[in-house]
Amino acid sequence: MELLFSELQKLGFSQYESKAYVALLQNSPVTGYEVSKRSGVPRSMIYEVLGKLVDRGAVYLVPSEPVKYAPVPAKDMLQRMRNNLENSMAFLETTLESLERKPDLEVIVHLDGEEQVLQEMTDVIGRTQEELWISVWEPQVERIKRAVEEQVSKEVSVYSIVFGGQDQRIRHTYHHNYMPPEVVQKRMGGQLTIVARDGEEVVIANFSDQSVPWAVKTKNPALVLVATEYVRHDIMIEEITREFGEEKLDQLWRNRPDLYQVVTGKRFNL
Repeated sequence: MELLFSELQKLGFSQYESKAYVALLQNSPVTGYEVSKRSGVPRSMIYEVLGKLVDRGAVYLVPSEPVKYAPVPAKDMLQRMRNNLENSMAFLETTLESLERKPDLEVIVHLDGEEQVLQEMTDVIGRTQEELWISVWEPQVERIKRAVEEQVSKEVSVYSIVFGGQDQRIRHTYHHNYMPPEVVQKRMGGQLTIVARDGEEVVIANFSDQSVPWAVKTKNPALVLVATEYVRHDIMIEEITREFGEEKLDQLWRNRPDLYQVVTGKRFNL
């Protein structure tokens, strides 16, 4: 019964209103005194509570001596509430949107905590209209996979590069094989993860065992472009390595000071 009262309270009923209405459903019509006795609502408050239920359209007054009360049938009461809620939502949706200032595209939102970060990533994926670019690590794949698959079913173009998890696939998937994931993670200080959509919005996240996962979300055109190009270039590097072999790629950069620093992030030492 407590769960029932709790759910009614979510619809705007007070605790006493919930108890009084349920008591009337079980036995009516009855006087206010009887409602108080059956529901546990204090006698000093029962008539105020019943008056509020009458105003909300959940209870009828039954003309008699003394006055009695009867509930509006549950199905009818809930339908009224549903209609009222839908009308209110429609009004608010139109009115609030007309008042809302368009967000500044330069705003960068900072996010903290794994659940919040993953939720924002999923939300961005869900807003994709044409193309989605993802750089993700194996532990996060399962958390976003369903959202990605929903977009694939809508014929959205999805390209992803996955670190670790050779069996993991998200549409057009390329696996980062050239450099071991632990080496990349050490260089970046965590598992850098990117979800970029339509050239319009991006979440750039970092998951680490050493600190709380964090992310930034933005529609800043420059950051969206940089993040998208990061994913595109990683995909191309992996495909070039697969086609021509790791040895040739190693020969290209390991003995060149400039490229050594580009690849490793460290200065070349002779």
